[in-house]
Amino acid sequence: MPGYPAGMANPRRFRILVALLCLGIASTAFAWGRLGHALVGDLAERHLDPTAKAEIARLLAGEADPTLAGVASWADDLRDSDPARFKATSKWHYINAKGGGCGFDLARDCPDGSCVVGAIEAQRAILADRSQPIEARRDALKFIVHLIGDAHQPMHAGSRTDAGGNGFQVSLRTPIEPEAYNRSKYVDGVMGTNLHSVWDFYILASAGREQPSYANKLDALPWPPFPAPSAHDVMPLAWAGESCRLIEARGIYPPEDTHTMDSAYLDAMRPLAEQRVRQAAWRLAQLLNQTIGAQAAP
Repeated sequence: MPGYPAGMANPRRFRILVALLCLGIASTAFAWGRLGHALVGDLAERHLDPTAKAEIARLLAGEADPTLAGVASWADDLRDSDPARFKATSKWHYINAKGGGCGFDLARDCPDGSCVVGAIEAQRAILADRSQPIEARRDALKFIVHLIGDAHQPMHAGSRTDAGGNGFQVSLRTPIEPEAYNRSKYVDGVMGTNLHSVWDFYILASAGREQPSYANKLDALPWPPFPAPSAHDVMPLAWAGESCRLIEARGIYPPEDTHTMDSAYLDAMRPLAEQRVRQAAWRLAQLLNQTIGAQAAP
């Protein structure tokens, strides 16, 4: 029908999609989704030293899946399993530069350590402290696995005022059915969503690979995923700054008047997303090797 987007057979369906797009802002997304976080954990575990591997096995004994990939989404799962704790730690997943640009000021942007940078540092201290109860160190490990993934997702470190892309509404044409909590927004092959969710789920999911196969593909690429290892490998503030700068440098936001997307955007952004997953994995492995592995202080 002329005047309506492709796939919209009648005005009623068009009105439904508009309504779903408006609802999209209320749905907060979390970095990478299960697939991305599992990839970070899986790849990191392949690059641990034997001492770190042994300590992780001890800490995660009793978990349903006692691997870094298996616990990688635990911090998000608190939303259902422990809502009070999830609320108390929800600010740990991101950092916003309130002054604009990518010059994060921790006193301003991370009060009381309540941001992804402060949380990684605090949880690392708990993990390194062998006088802490094993339960506290186990939870610290699970937070670290997840939050390092978050710090490398560009939508989790920025200076815009749209809640990390949650407020940038898009109409995404995709054959991929969304995760269960979002299926009501999928109409005629078009998903009413937001830019954060596109990065959270669709870019990696549209590669059409399950975790083990995808991890094998990414692990076959050269390591480390940088020109050379540097001090940045264990500096969370630097990782967040990288994510922030990529938003503008790589054109992650479409033009303001463009709120429709298809596979072309997903395909164009996937190499960057995969690079950030690999960088997160490498840095997670280095941090764990230095904190509980052979490189840890006695």
